[in-house]
Order: sequence, then C-alpha cells, then structure tokens
Amino acid sequence: MAQEIERKYLLKNDSFKADVRKEQRIIQGYLCSVPERTVRVRVKGDKGFLTIKGIGNESGASRYEWEKEITTAEAQELLKICEPGVIDKTRYLVDFQGMTFEVDEFYGDNLGLIVAEVELESETQAFVKPAWLGAEVTGDAKYYNSMLMKHPYTKW
Repeated sequence: MAQEIERKYLLKNDSFKADVRKEQRIIQGYLCSVPERTVRVRVKGDKGFLTIKGIGNESGASRYEWEKEITTAEAQELLKICEPGVIDKTRYLVDFQGMTFEVDEFYGDNLGLIVAEVELESETQAFVKPAWLGAEVTGDAKYYNSMLMKHPYTKW
C-alpha cells in the first residue's frame, strides 16, 4: 500500500513521441468505480493487475493506491464482469529533466484524448515542464479513467 502523488496535464501536441523510451498497450475495466474506491482490472502488455484506489485529497493530487499483479488469464476473466465501458490506450514513458512522464493516448470512445501524468515525492515538488505539456487537469474528475469509461471524451 502506498500514497500516490501525481499531477495530470493535457498535451499541446504529440512532439513527446520523439523522446519515448517505452510504449505499451493497456486495456482496463472497473469492477467498482465509485469515487471513494475504484477497483481496476488491467492488462498491460503481457501482465495483469488488480488495483484499488481510494478517494483523492482536496487537490486531487494524492490518494491511496494498492496494486497486485495477477495472471493475464485472471485479468481477462475479471474484465468480463467489469462495469460497462473499457479503457483502451497506449502508455508512453517519456524521460525529461530527471522525471518520467506517463503519456496516455486513448482509443475507442476516448479517441483524441492525450494526457500526461508525472508522479511526485510530494505535492509541492518542483519539476521542469516539457514544452509539449499543456493545461493542468489534476483533480478534474472528468479526466479520471473511471469517469472516461462512463462519459467518454468523444461525447463531451
């Protein structure tokens, strides 16, 4: 168990792709998507994961997170009983000025949405922002994956 501290941003453009270190397709669904506790099932590459997240703090930058690796077969079985709406995206890892940004490019009903997250040691940690980073959306619930499955980006 751990406290997750991260900030989320929209992107100005896709110039981040020139500096991608790794990319991986992710398919995920939610067994429970209420704000107080989300239970996520994810297939990430050739691995499966079960993740439980608590409600975010006032700023939306920090919340409880617990994750356990499960087999891909187990994840595929659990995806069958998830709430309607699947998140399909490619995650790119981009290193910049000593930080790793996780950039998610969405498909399906969220096609056209690209967001970047950066994990921090504290909510006040300073970091250099790459030129491709746009407006901050940390704490804006409509950008949470658990909300994107209910209210997809293409329907906004």
